[in-house]
Amino acid sequence: MLDIFLQTLPFFAVIALGYGAGRTGFFTPEATAYLTKFVFYFALSAMLFRFSATLPFSEVWNGRLVIAYLWGTAFIYGVATIVALLRNQGLAKTAIEAQCAVIGNTGFLGVPMLVLLMGEQAIGPVMLVLAVDLVVFSSLIVILMSIAKDGRFDLSIFKTIGIGLLKNPMIVSMVLGLSWSATGAALPKPVFAFTELLGAAATPGALFAIGASLASKSTEKIEVAAWLSFCKLVLHPAFVAIAAIYIFPLDPYSAGVIIAAAALPVAGNVYMLAQHYNVAPQRVSAAILVSTALSIVTVSLVIGWVSQL
Repeated sequence: MLDIFLQTLPFFAVIALGYGAGRTGFFTPEATAYLTKFVFYFALSAMLFRFSATLPFSEVWNGRLVIAYLWGTAFIYGVATIVALLRNQGLAKTAIEAQCAVIGNTGFLGVPMLVLLMGEQAIGPVMLVLAVDLVVFSSLIVILMSIAKDGRFDLSIFKTIGIGLLKNPMIVSMVLGLSWSATGAALPKPVFAFTELLGAAATPGALFAIGASLASKSTEKIEVAAWLSFCKLVLHPAFVAIAAIYIFPLDPYSAGVIIAAAALPVAGNVYMLAQHYNVAPQRVSAAILVSTALSIVTVSLVIGWVSQL
């Protein structure tokens, strides 16, 4: 377990470095925003394209894995929803809290860390986890926010969701990569070298950006943040494990990857959603800060456990 902790420590050290740079003002919020854009639209997209373009689709798609991850995630989404409704939070805040409980930092933290720690074969399961988060749960919160705002369900919301997915560079890069993979042709050497070079910036850039963005986060409503962090860091991986091991049994390696992915801290894009809809942004901010700090220990424990599978 100590060995796993020491392997994950450099990742969190880069996050801490970014946090220090942001906290001292050396790295301004504007600089953080531009670094995040660079990673999101260029470096991480290049990494995802290269990985998906060099993997046969048959090695990526796993219907049972999707169902197992979806079942475990939906269960905790339901738990968080019930708890929020019992606290009379209303539909909008309930949707935001449920999103915090299950949407982890798979893109910025999970892709680089899990691929490096668990091997490049982890990219297939991680991509499926990312796809479920983006397609299912990101779409769901848009629907719920629309209902909360207008008081009714409008079919035109699906147009908004579709446009949003088409504009998401992670979705686009994975689709383009898998489309290239389907041709059976190898990537031209200049293209492979270009995406490898650009993608190499994704890991340090994403980790530093996570830390710098945390510098502006607050810890208000700490009791709610603690509950949501518990959902994300403990309950989510636990129920994904139950689904992946017992209900929809997967091979040990694939099960281990999606359990580790489920153990990641709350994603920064949940905060952007909260800001966009002006719904409990400080609550989400606190959940991201608390879950990221605690994940230094919890992620190591989970990866150490799944490595024994």
